[in-house]
Amino acid sequence: MAYSNALAAYRQTRIKTAGQGQLIIMLYDGAVKNLDHALELLNANAGAKRDLSRIEKISKSVLKAQEIVTELMVSLDFTQGGEIAKNLFSLYTWFNKELLEANMSRDSARISAVRQMIYDLRGAWVEVIAKTAADERTAAPAGVSLAG
Repeated sequence: MAYSNALAAYRQTRIKTAGQGQLIIMLYDGAVKNLDHALELLNANAGAKRDLSRIEKISKSVLKAQEIVTELMVSLDFTQGGEIAKNLFSLYTWFNKELLEANMSRDSARISAVRQMIYDLRGAWVEVIAKTAADERTAAPAGVSLAG
């Protein structure tokens, strides 16, 4: 019990202290994790011994991923993000549609395709955050003249 409380406290602190970019990566990680879990359960349920109790677990994992994608959608800033935000919104809408249909039909190929795209987007965000951090480290402090 104490371990689970400590883990929950750590996770809460990690979320509260994370920057905006890191929060986006955490959301992508959560979506990938839930889709991996759904795929694992789908593959286990594909054998000769079908376990009906897994169906609810599969559905819950896909629904959690959909909730995360929805959270990514509502966090978009169309004013600053412009065309990129619009494109991400369209992509997230498609993700949720695909996941809804895949969940109803238990289509692991569709879940895998969305999972891979989310994972690729995560990688792009990691690169953007790393580049932004590097640019911030090399930028001259405001109010300092380098002219000498």
